[in-house]
Amino acid sequence: MLPAHHLPVPMRALLAGARRKQPAMLQLIRQLVLAESPSSDKAAVNACVALAAAHARSLGGRVQLHRSAAADGFGDVLEARFGPKPSARSTAEPAKPILLLGHLDTVWPLGTLKSMPCRLSEGRLCGPGVLDMKAGAGMAFTALEMLIEAGLLEREIVLLLNSEEEVGSPVSRPITERLAAGCSAVYVLEPAQGLACKTARKGTGNWRIDVQGVAAHAGVDFEKGASAIRELARVVETVSGWTGLQRGLTVNVGLAGGGSATNVIPAHAWAEVDVRIARKADGPRIERKFAALKPADKRCAITVSGGINRPPMERTRGTVRLYRQARGLAAELGFTLDDAATGGASDGNFTAALGIPTLDGMGAVGEGAHASHESILVEHLAPRTALLAGLLALNGQS
Repeated sequence: MLPAHHLPVPMRALLAGARRKQPAMLQLIRQLVLAESPSSDKAAVNACVALAAAHARSLGGRVQLHRSAAADGFGDVLEARFGPKPSARSTAEPAKPILLLGHLDTVWPLGTLKSMPCRLSEGRLCGPGVLDMKAGAGMAFTALEMLIEAGLLEREIVLLLNSEEEVGSPVSRPITERLAAGCSAVYVLEPAQGLACKTARKGTGNWRIDVQGVAAHAGVDFEKGASAIRELARVVETVSGWTGLQRGLTVNVGLAGGGSATNVIPAHAWAEVDVRIARKADGPRIERKFAALKPADKRCAITVSGGINRPPMERTRGTVRLYRQARGLAAELGFTLDDAATGGASDGNFTAALGIPTLDGMGAVGEGAHASHESILVEHLAPRTALLAGLLALNGQS
């Protein structure tokens, strides 16, 4: 890789270009936010995907839509390629593409704009999904546009915008992994951690525990019953005890229920559990623990389903290399770029687990992701977009 000072255009020039394009970038982000796209609404997500696909084509992108099956209930996945195509006639080994990775779905149901309008106020752009992560998509498009206009795209760039990231990427994961396997680096367009990019993320797992007991009249036949709720309480204590904060392992029973009436020994109870792991090795270990759960009351039966759905994004040498490049370019732009680890997961977890250098948190700066005060800080849009463009130009060279 070339050092930052060998970039074909100074970072300050990229910053000036990003500032010139900021009004158009804000308009694009606003259009994406106004296209409400909850993960579970196929038609709504596809409308947002179509908007992004049209913009990609307007920039000369080679667009492919990965259609999801009707039975899946999820939207289509947008793949857009920019820059030179790998030449089949060349005898030299073609340079691997760079992957820009993001998503267009949100956690917000249709109609949220009525209570959370998309508006610009006091240096912030507010609205459902603006931070997580439609601003990141707008920044990627703008960075690509700048490089295309300057003739600086010397390597193919793949932009992948998924449609069900917020619910675990059940459809897009194999697409993400296949494309990432052929790339030299991945930049994830999720929001920043404060002002920092993300070099590590925890992996995630979800389990459901169902307990079947024996119903009985609580006053007449108490001793004939086997309480599923009491058994579940024991199980909750057991699994909660698997938390190991020093290892970055947390087990949280977030939902639970059971029983039918206060005068009936409960025959059924259930719980749903969130698990976060910082180390890949903890995944199989915690899965074995859940599989080995046994009832203390032999009259009860325990059924366990679920597992690890995203591996952890561990801090690798390749990721550190990308971060150091980004930190150097940020310094030329006049700001300090720190790195951080987070307990949340993203599609970057998948690419990092494949061993592909992955730098996350390359999107917008703001606050309130998944909350009613979701917003981005406009002042950081141009510098962060210039940084992204600089990284693409730098890593697009050999």
